[in-house]
Amino acid sequence: MVIVILLILYFRGVFREKHHYQVRNLPPPTADNFAFTIACLSDSYITAGQVTGFWVEADQIYAARLAAIRQAETVIQFETYMMTPGHRADEFAAALAERAQAGVRVQLLADNYGSQSMSSDYWQRLEAAGVEVELFNELSWKDLTHHLKRNHRKLLLIDQHLVMIGGAGISDEWDGESEDCSCPWFDYEIAFEGPLVARLRGIFLQHWMDGGGIADLALDPLVLPPEHEPQVIITPGEDPSYRDSEIRSLYQSLIQSSQYRLWIASPYFLPDPSSRRILFEAKRRGVDVRILTMGKTCDKPFVHYTSRELYGDLLQGGIEIYEYQKTMMHAKAWLVDDHWVSLGSANFDPRSLFKNDELNISTSEVAVIPQIEAFFNQGFANSYFVNRKDWQRRSKVERLIGQFCLLFFWQL
Repeated sequence: MVIVILLILYFRGVFREKHHYQVRNLPPPTADNFAFTIACLSDSYITAGQVTGFWVEADQIYAARLAAIRQAETVIQFETYMMTPGHRADEFAAALAERAQAGVRVQLLADNYGSQSMSSDYWQRLEAAGVEVELFNELSWKDLTHHLKRNHRKLLLIDQHLVMIGGAGISDEWDGESEDCSCPWFDYEIAFEGPLVARLRGIFLQHWMDGGGIADLALDPLVLPPEHEPQVIITPGEDPSYRDSEIRSLYQSLIQSSQYRLWIASPYFLPDPSSRRILFEAKRRGVDVRILTMGKTCDKPFVHYTSRELYGDLLQGGIEIYEYQKTMMHAKAWLVDDHWVSLGSANFDPRSLFKNDELNISTSEVAVIPQIEAFFNQGFANSYFVNRKDWQRRSKVERLIGQFCLLFFWQL
């Protein structure tokens, strides 16, 4: 049995040498070639788009999505990781079914693992209404390990002019109603219009075909409109590996390019050794490095305990860590100086960097910077500022769980 476990770990790459990502003299976020440099290093697309909406917490997020769906005239394309039975899934299905019956083409791509609790009746009702449904990466005995790769994106495309991204799945969990807490999860949704919509529609169609769907370009032509809106970077994070990870390259480039501020929101905060090293380097050169992450009220306590095992060196290096207290903190966001934000589905953990298909959008639009800054400040104000002495006094049970889970760090 031990030999079998060691062989599995070997072929999963647990023992392989991990390479450091080293770049020197990156241009600052204010430089004219900053976006082009980041895009080149992270296999990203440069395009343009304007922020047209920003919403926080479940009621605002779901209301904005439903309003956009109900205004659709030609096509709705949506992909998500988590779907669970309940009120949110029912109202979502009703909105999609109504549009499909009105003649709008509706394509829904749900991750097979993240939506496994949905009944076959749910999918059949949608299909009966005319909704096209595909499940991403269904379990197959032919390649069981491949099933570990998940589609973690949350992407809503309306007609050919609007895109919405964020962290919320289609689930009542985001309402935060539980025995421990009655506050909605701390998360956001952001909307863009402009040429980036065409790029994102192409990215959606790639996953749609991976799930078994058909991309009919007569119905869905991909035409890039003129680019007059603010510049944005789209990082797809497609089928990453430990050697080739677009999200890893994006995140580490943003860290190394920061000049005076680097605020990171990630509920599942498990930076790999290379990332921790360049975080220390950023702090040493005077950057205000702050981490906003989940606290004791969370959906995965074992990940929280594992993350806390990494705090020691970070705290000693002067990096500030804030654990959100009111409810589950699920937002993924980066604020670099006063010039760039990166938003989307990717956490700062091995699964998002090296396992999952993710999607981030980075923008320098001046109007959105204060909104993201206010979002962070709201998070900090409702967080426990981690003190090194208090951290050292954490319970033995927490330490044991965290240290045990660190053995599986690269699989978390």
